Amino acid sequence: MPSAIRQRLWAVLLAMSVIWTSPVWAEEPVGTLGTVGSDTMAGLMLRWGERLAHQHPGMRLQLQASGSASAPPALTAGTTLIGPMSRPMTEDEKVAFEHRYGYPPRALVVARDALVVVVHRHNPLQSLSRPQLDAIFSDGRRCGAEDDINRWSSLIDGAIQGRIARHGRNAVSGTHELFRREVLCDGAFRPEISEHPGSAAVVEAVASDPRAIGYAGLNHLTPSVHPVALRGADGVLHWPDPATVRRGDYPLARDLRLYVNLPPGESLPDVERAFVDLILSPEGQAIAEELGFVALPQEALERQRQELGLETPDS
Repeated sequence: MPSAIRQRLWAVLLAMSVIWTSPVWAEEPVGTLGTVGSDTMAGLMLRWGERLAHQHPGMRLQLQASGSASAPPALTAGTTLIGPMSRPMTEDEKVAFEHRYGYPPRALVVARDALVVVVHRHNPLQSLSRPQLDAIFSDGRRCGAEDDINRWSSLIDGAIQGRIARHGRNAVSGTHELFRREVLCDGAFRPEISEHPGSAAVVEAVASDPRAIGYAGLNHLTPSVHPVALRGADGVLHWPDPATVRRGDYPLARDLRLYVNLPPGESLPDVERAFVDLILSPEGQAIAEELGFVALPQEALERQRQELGLETPDS
């Protein structure tokens, strides 16, 4: 998205946030909000937590960003009521939770993001098909490629020489799982891929090596790398940017979720309610945009607020 358009969008969202006011509380919410889950969402959660503490000085956020895979066990064990995840829960994770509590976890969509394939800024590679990506990152080529791709000479002429250095996320990451499922056709990663605990570390590794390729969240792009378009079977190039993610045109777009332990028919406790109220407000969505994520459509915000019994912000 051009910077001028992005700035205008932030201005509109922030203007809306001035109009929006927090609900009237019988008693000011006080307490610590503990969350366990996604590393991708860590910066976003912290910014939301800072704003929450500004609105409600007696509240603070305690964040454990161990990866999306850590959220379901923590929710099931009862050590947290809210688990941020950058991927959907698996059926096994849902079953374990429901077996413990007798009802399913509640999923809230709080922003949108995308997985982006990145190369060094001097690498001229512009696009890759899914079979090519699978041949680079997987050990099984389930997406249909005939041969593994190990050297840059198989993709581009002359500019970059030598073997491809592969970088990705570790196995507890929702980013790792989504890439495996969507890009590797549910296959397995090559064992020689360098795994990193966060997307920022992946981008930094790729930026330091012209022979490197990796995948990361959209909001972690820097001038030291450049994104690679996904080439469809029809030859159409799909570039990752907020506009294509918002429209649903980019194949590796994803929802960012909060999974909540909320019994049917009950309201969130005051501390968690105040946090969710902020996230699903114009101000909360402006924070998401500022950090490089994609805000939710207004209808999605209103629908979730109504389902949770939150007051609708004035527009």
